[in-house]
Amino acid sequence: MRQTRGVRKIHVIGIGAGDPDQLTLQAVKALRSTDVFFLLDKGEVKSDLTRLRRDMVDAHRPEGGYRVVEARDPERDRGAGGAAYSPAVEDWRSARAGIYERLISEELGEDGTGAFLVWGDPSLYDSTLGILEEVLARGAVEFEYAVVPGISSVSSLVARHRTGLNRVARPVQITTGRRLAEGFPEGVDDVVVMLDAHQAFRKYAGEDIDIYWGAYLGTPDEILVSGPLAEAAPRIERLRAEARERKGWIMDTYLLRRHPDPGES
Repeated sequence: MRQTRGVRKIHVIGIGAGDPDQLTLQAVKALRSTDVFFLLDKGEVKSDLTRLRRDMVDAHRPEGGYRVVEARDPERDRGAGGAAYSPAVEDWRSARAGIYERLISEELGEDGTGAFLVWGDPSLYDSTLGILEEVLARGAVEFEYAVVPGISSVSSLVARHRTGLNRVARPVQITTGRRLAEGFPEGVDDVVVMLDAHQAFRKYAGEDIDIYWGAYLGTPDEILVSGPLAEAAPRIERLRAEARERKGWIMDTYLLRRHPDPGES
């Protein structure tokens, strides 16, 4: 836990991929010691994400005694690409930092404990920790924070498919759809892909690769597909399009497992 001069406390709680049963005992303990929960609202389309978090809190705090404070998540320029991508992300994170700063300073008493509920694990492709560090660096509000790890969508994915992330003595790499589109990582045959809005796996449908794909992991809407990429890719594209049309959004991840060359030892 980072110590500062302030007495406000913040929990950054990993709440898993969506299944309430995947909350750890440490996460439940942190939920029960929180006075104010901060939720960023992503709009009506993703309102069920907010509802899932509220349901988790209600399930473990039936006695009440807490507040939930919502704020609208700033819009990100998702059309930015190439050299403009990183600046667009930084602008979005800075806008979020301003919201976090206001929530903590205005909604949390100086001796209070607040919490941000993070999907999956706060250490894996999530911006909360970096944003809190930016808030502290601004110097307008002081607090200390602790991180509670959660079950990531990656862990949930391989568990649901009953497989491992890597094979014996082989590395595994976690990357993004944007990077996969640039090329399959060198020296790695097992690649987990997150944040892929454009289904970059299609680029490799002609190769000897298996895919383990999952969407809405840990929720009642969960969808799973696995098999040779050439056969599974069209089905994934269809299911993904149907699910996105039905719900208005989709969260998915997948593992690509390339078969080694027969000549390799």
